[in-house]
Amino acid sequence: MPTGLRRYQQAGDLHHITVSCVRHRPILGTPEARDIFLRLLERTREIYDMNVFGYVVMPTHVHMLVAEPDKAPLSVAMQILKQRFSKTRPEEDVWETRYYDFNVRTEAKRIEKLKYIHRNPVRDGLVKEPDEWLWSSFRSYRYLEPGPVTLARP
Repeated sequence: MPTGLRRYQQAGDLHHITVSCVRHRPILGTPEARDIFLRLLERTREIYDMNVFGYVVMPTHVHMLVAEPDKAPLSVAMQILKQRFSKTRPEEDVWETRYYDFNVRTEAKRIEKLKYIHRNPVRDGLVKEPDEWLWSSFRSYRYLEPGPVTLARP
């Protein structure tokens, strides 16, 4: 295992997860690819009984705010999600090997990370307002619209 990246799991914390496409290529650059990823995230949520509090699917990476699943370690759920999406793609390599995991231990940090997730498409210049990006949980929070991924509420 590579050194320098420690995971603190099974502590009951929320996790801000970032999963990046290999070499930051825009593998998630089409609406179809983003839709597929979200369907697979919802299926992973169902299978592993994982609470998802927020997400955004960007062309080159994904941010998620999740709780540790009840039925498997978070690392297993992420591995399966990445593998299942990879099988839908023609590319040989889809994801960076590791994912970034930040433990969210306070309500203030949860709100900060959720704002970061929802503002990501604006920061990257993809849209002017967060509600314009369809591959995010923002509209579920702002307008209470159902999205492709069932969200847990704090």
